[in-house]
Amino acid sequence: MTRIKKQNKRAVLVIEDGRTFQGTSFGAEGEALGEVVFNTSMTGYQEIICDPSYNGQIVTMTYPHIGNTGVNPTDIESSKIQVAGFVVRENSGYHSNWRATGSLDEYLHQAGVVGIEDLDTRALTLHIREKGAMKGIISTVDFNYESLMNKLYKFPGLVGRDLVKNVTTEKSYLYGPGAEPENPAAYYIYTPGAPGELQNRPAGGNHGKHYVVAIDCGIKFNILRILSFFDCTVIVVPASYGSAEILSLNPDGLFISNGPGDPEGVPYVIETLREILQVQPELPVFGICLGIQLLGLAFGGKTFKLKFGHRGANHPVLDLATGKIEITTQNHGFAVAGSKDAQGAWQIDNCPDLEVTHINLNDQTIEGFRHKSRPVYCVQYHPESSAGPHDSWYLFQRFIRHIEEHKAALVGSAAGAASA
Repeated sequence: MTRIKKQNKRAVLVIEDGRTFQGTSFGAEGEALGEVVFNTSMTGYQEIICDPSYNGQIVTMTYPHIGNTGVNPTDIESSKIQVAGFVVRENSGYHSNWRATGSLDEYLHQAGVVGIEDLDTRALTLHIREKGAMKGIISTVDFNYESLMNKLYKFPGLVGRDLVKNVTTEKSYLYGPGAEPENPAAYYIYTPGAPGELQNRPAGGNHGKHYVVAIDCGIKFNILRILSFFDCTVIVVPASYGSAEILSLNPDGLFISNGPGDPEGVPYVIETLREILQVQPELPVFGICLGIQLLGLAFGGKTFKLKFGHRGANHPVLDLATGKIEITTQNHGFAVAGSKDAQGAWQIDNCPDLEVTHINLNDQTIEGFRHKSRPVYCVQYHPESSAGPHDSWYLFQRFIRHIEEHKAALVGSAAGAASA
């Protein structure tokens, strides 16, 4: 058990409606601007702060005691801390876990991320629930109210902004069998070659059975781990890749990842998806989180901003086909627009070819849909996060089944053409 000496330096959080919360600094000193949101998870704070979907946000943990298990190099979901700032009721002065290699305080400090503790997170959470998610600023250096409000006024917020460009990979790479499972950063760099050819494959030809192209809008490492577990080699490409570049890789399936911010802020990804869906309508497609919103827009639907979003590890979701309830992990501030028709059936607005598959039982928002005649489906929650703990793994299995059926159909078509 390691004791962390607290600095007890003053810090302040101000949100755009003028509400002010006094607290104590931990992590780095300085200022952090972002959208203030809350997460109801009791555990998993390291995975949360490393989740690229939180880029541009100041995350408040509703559970009061955070940091007691420290941090380690395994429980990461991306290459760095992604949150703009971190708010807790109490940052533990001790951390104790057999895997811990450091404290949360040190982790934030080394990354230059500002944290604030010793404030009333319950009051802050209730305020956000009542007023909605708002812009905020944490400061350990400036305590002038007018000055802080002026900085908030100039901050653009999240609506309409392209935050995906902050988190997508700069270069394409391979992940799959052959990558070290305990070191998710040990991926293999992919170099584009001739159409359909993969360069720099893992040594020894140890590749997955299926090749999946993943559009990286802020992909979490555990998604890659699970796809690898299901015998896939994943070609992770930047969000800026166009449809021709993606289809030249001859993927067995297409995955659209989670990511931060407003889906309408990345029209280039929407257009890429729209073109792929038109050119290869039989290609299996699976989207998660931001992926469902981007697919909804690509099919002609609409999205809207939730009042305070869904963020936590205990959100109940109803599978309309089976009647089963999944306990899910969620992290999103936008959702696909849907409603009930005259017969009481759920539908995606403006998209008669899409069928709603999942509903959030807390607020009745859309949590999943599929195409009625194509192998395209997606969910709003995170099936890789194991809140259930394996309630939602069937979604990955379904993706693999669609890929296998697609490949079998292509082989059948080739055999038929040869015999003719």
